[in-house]
Formats: sequence, C-alpha cells, structure tokens
Amino acid sequence: MNFLLSVSRLIDALNERVGRTIYWLILVAVLVSAGNAVVRYAFNRSSNAWLEIQWYLFSAVFLFCAGYTLLHNQHVRIDVITGRLSKRALAWIDVFGTLLFLLPMAITIMWLSWPVFIDAYRSHEISTNAGGLTVWPARLMVPVGFFLLVLQGFSELIKRIAYLRGLIPDPTEKDEGPSLEEQLAEELRKQREASA
Repeated sequence: MNFLLSVSRLIDALNERVGRTIYWLILVAVLVSAGNAVVRYAFNRSSNAWLEIQWYLFSAVFLFCAGYTLLHNQHVRIDVITGRLSKRALAWIDVFGTLLFLLPMAITIMWLSWPVFIDAYRSHEISTNAGGLTVWPARLMVPVGFFLLVLQGFSELIKRIAYLRGLIPDPTEKDEGPSLEEQLAEELRKQREASA
C-alpha cells in the first residue's frame, strides 16, 4: 500500500501543478474577451478567431482543471445527504462512486475522444467559421483532460481505501487555510471595522 500511496502523491503533485498553471488561463480569457469587445464596439471590427481563442481557453481550464478540482474535493456534492453521513460512510460512497461512475465515464470519454482528435489532426480540420482556428488542439484537450481526471480518480481511490484501512487520516480534511472568498470577506470586515 505504501507504493500505491507514493503513486497517489505523484498524481496529486501532477494535477496540483497542472491546475495551478492552467487556472491562470481564466485571466487570459477575460483579457481576450475584454479586448475583443473593445475592438468590436470601438472600431467596428471582429474576428471569429478571437472568439474561438476564448472558447479554447475556457475549454482548457474546464478540462485540465477537472483533476485539480477532484484533488481539492471541490466537486459538486449533495450536502443535504452528505452532511448527515459519517466520514467512513462518505469514504465508501467515494469508493463506489469512483469505481462505478467516475472511472468508467472518464475512461470511456477519453477512449472515444482520441480517434476524434486523430481524425482532426490528420485532416487538418479547420473551424467552419470564417477566419476560424485549427480544430485539433481543442480536440486534443478532451482526451488529455479526461486522462488527468482518470489519474486523479485512481489517486482518490487509493487514498479512500488507505483511509478505510486506517493507514492515513481522512484525505478530505486538508488544512488549506481560508479560501479566497473567506479572505476577501475578512478583509471587507476589517475595512468596515476600521471605518466605523
């Protein structure tokens, strides 16, 4: 089990690095979007390529950060149900959910999207929009993003099984400090107290 936990730590480090690198593309997408809007309204000029760049950037963030989101346990849960369960029950739900839903779905999408990428790459597929971009980079993002998600799914499965066997503490309880939203709320509270 120690070897598997070492593999899990490597996968976690990979998705941490990818996530922290890729989430900066949100800023790039916002800047491209703002620049595109300014050029469109100020100079009455537009380009489908700039619109497609925004889509590519958003797709990269969404797909490449899926594993990062799973690593940080920030995916959607039904709090009404999960809030009433013990930590062990939640770990069992994660094990079965990963085995029965997450991994089969992610592996299937990764597997089926690879030939779509290969066809787009071989045929030099271009967007059907006038002035559009080459399509294969967007097609490649799907299998790569789901590969990262599959890896993180295996890592989370390893950690949940290790937790259930009593080998590690609860992997969902990470002390990452306050979130950005909590930090902002605290700063606003301090500013209100200072001005009062």
